[in-house]
Amino acid sequence: MTLPRRLSIAIPVFNEEPVLPELLERLRRVLDDIPGGPHEMVFVDDGSADRTFAMLADEAARDPRIVAIALSRNFGHQLAITAALDHVAGDLVVVMDGDLQDPPRLIPTLYAKAEEGFDVVLARRRGRKTPWRAFLSQTYSGLMKLFFGLEMSGDFANLSLISRKVVNAFLGLGDLDRHYILIVRWLGFDQATIEFEQPDRHAGRSSYSLRSLIRLGLDGMFFQTTALLHWIVYLGFGVAFVGLVLALVFMYIYFTVRPFPFQGWTSLSVLILVMGGFIIISTGVTGLYIGKIFQQVKGRPLFVFDEVVSQAAAEIETPKVTRSH
Repeated sequence: MTLPRRLSIAIPVFNEEPVLPELLERLRRVLDDIPGGPHEMVFVDDGSADRTFAMLADEAARDPRIVAIALSRNFGHQLAITAALDHVAGDLVVVMDGDLQDPPRLIPTLYAKAEEGFDVVLARRRGRKTPWRAFLSQTYSGLMKLFFGLEMSGDFANLSLISRKVVNAFLGLGDLDRHYILIVRWLGFDQATIEFEQPDRHAGRSSYSLRSLIRLGLDGMFFQTTALLHWIVYLGFGVAFVGLVLALVFMYIYFTVRPFPFQGWTSLSVLILVMGGFIIISTGVTGLYIGKIFQQVKGRPLFVFDEVVSQAAAEIETPKVTRSH
């Protein structure tokens, strides 16, 4: 008979003061009903400007199941997830956002699915409520499939469950630009999916603006693969071929048609603009890759811990760093 496994819940938070009381209440109810243990909740505050960490530290002092971690500044949502995974102790780990759009009531469903033998259980949203987000999700998925051959739906939430060996494999990657769901799917392992209706935010506003979403999408598309550089090479060959064909056509017309119909500089100006634009774009994309390489090879920490508060900790760690490689 397999014994129930210990569960950890990894939650990155940023300015979630209005949501925390309800979130904690729901999580406690869920953990009380899950066998095994002792279970834990690991919160990582990603440089909040409100009382988010102060509230979490107070809760951690009273509840041994809570670990409250503060990063030294805002490192971004994806790195905050990584920081939380760096501190979990469970055999199974649920990753979820702290805005209650990832419903805690689904944790037993994820847990039960993992008990069937899956190392990764993902959650797919049904019926996204914001039309522009749905449009961006579909566009992103289409571009990933068209250019990079990646079957990736933007309907997957961060809400997921991964086993300890998946956590270890995830932490073994030193990528500075990371996307949690993309990496988990890239790692492989046996995967299952559940579906859910995503509720509205309990309070506050999303920390992801349109600009942030576009930047996250670009990081996922450009810097998880070099396929875009291949496409630039293909396009360059295509432009060169078209230029060769046009040159042969113009030479033929020049020697066979009188008077020569292409007088003036209009065609030349258009050609220069097209070629100049292609060169600038291809150089810019290549420069982005080089810039990312520069950031990666500096070897700076992915994140820096400012404070860790839990009853299980022998002392508060200040600061602790995790190297990028």
